[in-house]
Amino acid sequence: VQLQASGGGLVQAGGSLKLSCAASGGSFSNYVVSWFRQAPGKGREFVAAIRWNSRNTYYADSVKGRFTTSRDNAKTSVDLQMNSLKAEDTAVYYCAASRTIIVSNIRNEYGYAYWGQGTQVTVSS
Repeated sequence: VQLQASGGGLVQAGGSLKLSCAASGGSFSNYVVSWFRQAPGKGREFVAAIRWNSRNTYYADSVKGRFTTSRDNAKTSVDLQMNSLKAEDTAVYYCAASRTIIVSNIRNEYGYAYWGQGTQVTVSS
């Protein structure tokens, strides 16, 4: 499966953005689809994940209550709704997918075989 992330942009602090991760060459059935981000000079960090079949979701503490990930059945995509954005949310956001990752490892970027190209999110303060 190939992933295509979209929806990034420039927004003021307190604003909202929605990212989408679309699948091509297959579907997300039986996959875990996750979002990671990488700020300048920092390592890649886990943001959120959704297990496609069960719709179970997982979030980093830093975004819990502000970000929501969900699946879009019609579009075969996974969305990341980001509200109450802060300057520290500025980063390149990536979506990733795995059919084999277990819950205890879901925050580990090395557990994912498929990655999208990244989309820039810039939050101005």
